[in-house]
Amino acid sequence: MRDTRESRLLLVLLIAIAFALITVDIRGGQESPVDGARQAAAAVFGPVENGVAAAVDPVGNAIGAVRDSGERHTRIAALEKENAELKAKLGSDDRNRSRLSELDAMLKTAGAGQYGIKGAQVVAIGAAQGFSWTVTVDVGARDGIKRDMTVLNGSGLVGRVTTVGPSTSTVLLANDPDFTVGTRMEKSNELGFATGQGNGPLLVQLLNGKAKVKPGDRLVTFGSAGDKPFVPGVPVGEIVRVDPAGGGLTRNVYVRPFVGFTRLDIVGVVVQAPASDPRDTVLPRKPKPAPTVTVTVTPPPPDGRKPDQDQQAQQNQQQDQGGVTP
Repeated sequence: MRDTRESRLLLVLLIAIAFALITVDIRGGQESPVDGARQAAAAVFGPVENGVAAAVDPVGNAIGAVRDSGERHTRIAALEKENAELKAKLGSDDRNRSRLSELDAMLKTAGAGQYGIKGAQVVAIGAAQGFSWTVTVDVGARDGIKRDMTVLNGSGLVGRVTTVGPSTSTVLLANDPDFTVGTRMEKSNELGFATGQGNGPLLVQLLNGKAKVKPGDRLVTFGSAGDKPFVPGVPVGEIVRVDPAGGGLTRNVYVRPFVGFTRLDIVGVVVQAPASDPRDTVLPRKPKPAPTVTVTVTPPPPDGRKPDQDQQAQQNQQQDQGGVTP
C-alpha cells in the first residue's frame, strides 16, 4: 500500500475504532459485547500462541524449569527428611531392643537369686576429673532406695548405693579403687576380698594362702551382715591370673568382672534380699567343651610298600613253597 493521504486517514480511523472497542470491552466486563468474538479468537489462535511462545520464549521456559526444579528439590528434601526420621526410628527401635534384652537378662538374674529389685536407668556418670568410678541412676528415696543397697544387672555385680536423693542415687562401681566386697569361690567356697582397680581386673585377696585356684574359676559375693551393702550370690567375675603361692597367709588372684562398667544402661537396685543364700545358682552355666576328634593313622612298612602289597607278597611266597593260603 502506498503512503497516501487516504491510507493515512484509514490507519487513523482503524486506530480510533480499536481504542473505542477496547474502551467498550473494559467497561462491559463479563457482559462485554465483544466477549464472544474474543473467546472465538482465543479458541483459534490460543494453541498457536502457546506453541510460538514455547518456541521463542527461552526465558519463560527457564523460569518454568526453575520453578519445577524448586518443586523437585522440595520433594527431595521432604523425602530426605522422611528417610532421616525413619533411620532415627529404626535406631531407636534397635536401642529399645537392646535395652529390652538387658532388662530381660537382669530379671532372669534377679529371679535366679530371688532378689527383689527396683529397675533403674543410668542417667549420668561421675565427673571426668574425679578419681572415683560412679554413675547416677534415676531412682531415689521416693522409690524406696536407701544407702548401701546392692546394685546389679544381667551380668552380675555393678556396685553399691552411696548417696540417695529424692529421685536419683549415686552408685559406686565395683571397679573403683575404694570399692571392696567379700567374695566366695565357686565350688571350693574359698573366701576373699575383691578390690577395684579402675580399667584393670579386680584384685582378690584370698584368705587361704594355699588355696588351689586356676584361671577360669568364678566368684560370687559372700554377702554382708544384714545384707548391706551386699547380698550374697551375685556373680562377680572370672579368674584370669593367679599369683604364685609364696607361703604367705593370703594369696592374690586377678578377676575379670562380668559387668562392662563403661557400657552400663539398665541396672537394678536390690531392695529386698533373698530369703536364703543362693550360693552358685545365679552363675550362668559353663559351656560344655567340644568333643575331641582323634584319627588313628597306620604307619607304612619300613620298605615303603603298602600293607596290601605285603599281604600279596606273603601269599605268593607261600604258594611257591607249596603252602596253603588261608
